[in-house]
Amino acid sequence: MLLMKQTCVVAGRFTRSRLLSQSRCIDTSYVCTTSLTTAAKDRKKQLSADGPDLQDFISGELSDKDRWEEYRGNLKRQKGERLRLPPWLKTEIPIGKNYNRLKNTLRDLNLHTVCEEARCPNIGECWGGGEYATATATIMLMGDTCTRGCRFCSVKTARKPPPLDPNEPENTAKAISAWGLDYVVLTSVDRDDIPDGGAEHFAKTVVNLKQRSPALLVECLTPDFRGNLSAVEKLALSGLDVYAHNVETVRELQRYVRDPRANFDQSLAVLRHAKAVNPTILTKTSIMLGLGETDAQIYSAMKELRDSEVDCLTLGQYMQPTKRHLKVEEYVTPERFAHWEKVGKEMGFAYTASGPLVRSSYKAGEFFLKNLLENRKTTAAAD
Repeated sequence: MLLMKQTCVVAGRFTRSRLLSQSRCIDTSYVCTTSLTTAAKDRKKQLSADGPDLQDFISGELSDKDRWEEYRGNLKRQKGERLRLPPWLKTEIPIGKNYNRLKNTLRDLNLHTVCEEARCPNIGECWGGGEYATATATIMLMGDTCTRGCRFCSVKTARKPPPLDPNEPENTAKAISAWGLDYVVLTSVDRDDIPDGGAEHFAKTVVNLKQRSPALLVECLTPDFRGNLSAVEKLALSGLDVYAHNVETVRELQRYVRDPRANFDQSLAVLRHAKAVNPTILTKTSIMLGLGETDAQIYSAMKELRDSEVDCLTLGQYMQPTKRHLKVEEYVTPERFAHWEKVGKEMGFAYTASGPLVRSSYKAGEFFLKNLLENRKTTAAAD
């Protein structure tokens, strides 16, 4: 795209895949005659000297993986600095009939999704159908207000959120059955104001889903229930297929990143107990990178998780949701994420997803886990 000099003003509108621009020269005696080829060469020199700016990402010039090496912006934050978004984190604006249909259904039934509340960058792919042609939405139970205040999370917080909706388990099952999905993820806010942390409400939703759609595979991404193992057991025995609970970050950054009521050992205890009471389920967790952790700390966290018999691990880039939240300390490169995926496989995780845009509930991962679960069930039936 031709970028005009100071003598020109660019007026445009952003569409799904390109910027349609109209240019006019302030000085009418000046005519912009630079060829696109010359402009591209000049732009490349400018990139090498100064690094790209927002316009480059809007135009899509740096979206091609072959051109990642041209990025010259800082990847590690210096004091007082806010890092620019690198090209490999660019995503499309959510759009499409499926996206709109899903959103309207959720609003009609007064349901919430973590996709919206946590401002997930993959919402367009997951809701729109994406590569695997099955729309996926992660339903957030027990309202949209959390009793905790983790420094990375954009979900609303309050000491005493509104009471639970008693119709939510049935409405959730109704909506998901109507979509015709074969894999669904349920998650929730923390509800420390409720004696069991909402475990009974969560379990009822799973039971309702399985009654309506017995073949449906259900993943539950749960809170830590304040370490209440009875609550963990109630949900682990509800009929779910994947028990997920996120440790979020390495051991050394827990107090800095998470609410003080959460910690690494408590999260490990949740994952271990879920597996102990129901050995047939898969356990899963997630770690965000880019918060200032070291390679040694990442490796140590992964080893502790595997020693606790966690089956599945996802690693993704932390992205600051608002200026009030923790700043990104580092943008981890796709090559480094590939390294951690290799380490996860070598450690023996049944499934390791590691990439800049990977999230704990991510469409491609759910596709893989669906096949893994079905294969396990087939093997168990044969035995």
